[in-house]
Amino acid sequence: MVAANKSVPRKKPHIRKKPGAIIADALIYAVLAAVSLTCVMPFVHVLAKSLSSEAYVIARKVFLWPMGWTFSAYQKVFYDHSITRSMGVSIFVTVLFTLLGLVLTVCAAYPLSRTRLRGRRVFTFMILITLYFSGGMIPDYLLTNSLGMLESLTSLILPLAFSAYNFLIMKTSLQSSFPDSLEEAARIEGAGYFRILWSFVLPLSKPILMTIALFLAVGRWNAYQDALFFIKQRADLRPMQLKLYYLIVAATESFQASETVVAVRTNPEVLKAACVMFATVPILCIYPFIQRYFVQGVMIGAVKG
Repeated sequence: MVAANKSVPRKKPHIRKKPGAIIADALIYAVLAAVSLTCVMPFVHVLAKSLSSEAYVIARKVFLWPMGWTFSAYQKVFYDHSITRSMGVSIFVTVLFTLLGLVLTVCAAYPLSRTRLRGRRVFTFMILITLYFSGGMIPDYLLTNSLGMLESLTSLILPLAFSAYNFLIMKTSLQSSFPDSLEEAARIEGAGYFRILWSFVLPLSKPILMTIALFLAVGRWNAYQDALFFIKQRADLRPMQLKLYYLIVAATESFQASETVVAVRTNPEVLKAACVMFATVPILCIYPFIQRYFVQGVMIGAVKG
């Protein structure tokens, strides 16, 4: 009797899809596959060009598979030993820039997300107005020069460390995920503002912090224009992107003039592909570890408080 009373799990009935639903699913999968290919195929094409012989690249015979396998382009990138130093400069600048950007963003977004702060609308407006208006490159250069930051790494870290866009995302996230009632409960228990920030706000804001950190790190890692303007003489302070830029320019000039300016003459297209792969791989190695935080952070930041 006891065995008879035990509930036997039943299999879910198989629901047959209608022909129209099957066609709709097939179309959805086809569209998703096409969109995925548009994202993956350019990367595969660049990788194939970087590993192909120059003759096949010049003849435009390389598409998705390398032809005439060779690592000469990568040997060209690593031929200059200063590449290692430039890589270290880029890592140092990116890490410090990301940490400083997170600190500034949190310190600005947390107080301005609290409704009881007087004048918070005025300060928020002053920050967000910079999204629509900027001084331009010439005023930025003059200001950097007047502050004595030319030919130094501070010119790559301080000017762009705070972003109004990241501030807006962080402020919106704090308004939706950390209500005033939770802060009032912590205040009743005797917690100060810094304790609330460290013990409550930051742990609850981990997804959005990872999202902003990814924005900051990728933006700083890929940027080279400010280094091109602010660092002209100090070759030892050039980040990797600027170093690769000069490497491509030198290879282009040598290829056009048919003169050996550098040790090994390489087709600019092949060298560009190798430089793109060299600069992209570090970010691709980091992204999978923070992907889940990135998705959660984007969804949280999209909700208005």
